[in-house]
Amino acid sequence: MRVLCLGSMEHCAGGNGGRIAVMRTNCREFEVFIARSRIYLYLRHEMAGKRMFLAVFAVWLSTFAAGSNAGSLVEDRQALLDFVASIPNSGGLNWSLAISVCGGWKGVTCNPDESRIVAVRLLGIGFSGPVPPNTLSRLSDLRILSLQFNNISGSFPVDFANLTALTELHLQFNNFFGPLPSDLSPWENLTTLDLSFNGFNGSIPATISNLTHLAVLNLSNNSFSGQIPDLGLPNLLFLNLSNNHLNGTIPKSLRRFPNSSFFDNDLSPTYTLAPSSPLPLPPVPSPSPSPSPSPSSISMRKSNESLILGIAVGGCTLLSIVLALLLYLFCSRRTDKNSVLSGKRSMEDRSPEKAVCRNQEVNNRLVFFEGCAFAFDLEDLLRASAEVLGKGTHGTAYKAMLEDATMVVVKRLKEVGVGKKEFEQQMEMVGRIRHENIVDLRAYYYSKDEKLMVYDYFTEGSVSALLHANRGQNRIPLHWETRLNIALGAARGIAHIHLENNGKLVHGNIKSSNVFLNGQRYGCVSDLGLSSLINSMVQPVPRSAGYCAPEVVDTRKAMQASDVYSFGVLMLELLTGKSPVHVVGGGDEVVHLVRWVQSVLREEWTAEVFDVELMRYPNIEEEMVETLQIAMNCVARVPERRPKMAEVVRMIEEIRRFDNGNRPSSEVGSVSTAPTSILHTEA
Repeated sequence: MRVLCLGSMEHCAGGNGGRIAVMRTNCREFEVFIARSRIYLYLRHEMAGKRMFLAVFAVWLSTFAAGSNAGSLVEDRQALLDFVASIPNSGGLNWSLAISVCGGWKGVTCNPDESRIVAVRLLGIGFSGPVPPNTLSRLSDLRILSLQFNNISGSFPVDFANLTALTELHLQFNNFFGPLPSDLSPWENLTTLDLSFNGFNGSIPATISNLTHLAVLNLSNNSFSGQIPDLGLPNLLFLNLSNNHLNGTIPKSLRRFPNSSFFDNDLSPTYTLAPSSPLPLPPVPSPSPSPSPSPSSISMRKSNESLILGIAVGGCTLLSIVLALLLYLFCSRRTDKNSVLSGKRSMEDRSPEKAVCRNQEVNNRLVFFEGCAFAFDLEDLLRASAEVLGKGTHGTAYKAMLEDATMVVVKRLKEVGVGKKEFEQQMEMVGRIRHENIVDLRAYYYSKDEKLMVYDYFTEGSVSALLHANRGQNRIPLHWETRLNIALGAARGIAHIHLENNGKLVHGNIKSSNVFLNGQRYGCVSDLGLSSLINSMVQPVPRSAGYCAPEVVDTRKAMQASDVYSFGVLMLELLTGKSPVHVVGGGDEVVHLVRWVQSVLREEWTAEVFDVELMRYPNIEEEMVETLQIAMNCVARVPERRPKMAEVVRMIEEIRRFDNGNRPSSEVGSVSTAPTSILHTEA
């Protein structure tokens, strides 16, 4: 027997070298089997006691069954290796025999005892061409298969019928074509079937009605034709058949789904809507014959025409005079402002107490803070070329390039509601704050007509620009790792702010346009300390209103809990890729991001929340859901139910083991609060 096994090994070595390890395992199992068989014969021959024989035989069967389980995992591993070796891909997988399949292979999940592979999630790996036959179909215990966001083509794999344990099948955003199998009953355990954004055609199989556990069915953006079968799926929660070539009527069992589930088809309902009551229209007067004009009426008409002509000429003349006067006043006002801001530089030495640079003239001084390497004054700033970066509730931000090519950001404040002394005290407090996740205030200027703040310039722009600008084919998406780092960095910065001024300091204007990327590509917050300076009666600009907590809308007073709410909106913005307030339906409807996310979560369709750009990254679903959970805690309607920022930092850090080199330990203490449910019932 042993000679035969060695001969088999030599034959394997001369054939397919990739399966030597498998054959070696099989040979060992065969040797074990022979040895145990000899024991079995010996026991039967020698043992007279029947009970002893049965007990030993049971032990033999159990140990052999344990060995067969190990072989199943080996077979699953080989099936995946055969799959990835037979289909072109862009790499990025770490699959090798030197790494443990369970817990080590990217996109692969095993069952708790690590005896079988139960989930394969290969999103955006760059696969192209058809699915190789007899590869994935050998994973007989597979529960979840996700191949979305690839370039896989060909017809629906027929041998997927062997995957009878499947509960979720995700093939969306590929290039599959052809009809679906007529018999879908092998997948009776399916709860999710998503084949959207492919080229499938033919009719929708009526055997889908046999998938009684199905909760999600998405066949949108294909080329299905014919009538929709009466599915009658009792557990179906989400249905999308839009953008196909379906015709006929909508079955009665599917009328509970919204119209958007059937858009861009040639469908009609099987029932007629009750006619609505017509709106009352104003009465139309009946035409009456016009009387012939008399000589007196002709003369009156001529005099009326002369009067109208005179009024028009006079009005135009008066309007021209008013416009000229307004233009003169506007130009003279700009000249006066420039004369106030201009002046000869006369810098005194920095005092060791203040460590600031000042102009000698009281009404014309630019104050620099300690550690600032800039060497310019107002004259240099006024001569700089400027570009508008954005306009917000607190003023306008400019990018200024000085004559020596130094670039800074100048914030020109508006509607400042405090006096000079209070303004300077606030600036001195903000200027002393130094933290790697807070943008440093480099200098400020105060006069009766102008209030300026000077910051460093960040070349990558704000998080708002990184998320929302150039959404098109040439856009470079903001990947998940960076988004998570932005959230963590911004949270650390806000948590540090909340420790300043004896734990009473509030940022008051957290939004994506005020968050930037520092050198380590973590979030860095700007515009600190302005909320207490600006007149509380100033209305926020529409795009900033989505960040305002409910209590701020009512009282116009920001507090630390409202900073937490605004940060939660920022996290939702990172997760969804949507603006806090956006217009849909051609401008007819304004949607607030928090309300939209809450409505989607109530429908228990969490996947719809996430930015489609994130779907290309594998193995991040759990991290996104955990981040969503934290964000929903932050946007709780009741301020007392929101976590503290130090707690938020800890929760984000628990999502992934971040590098503690960027972590300020001072503000992140021991916390015990953990995120609760994703959707607060009172929100």
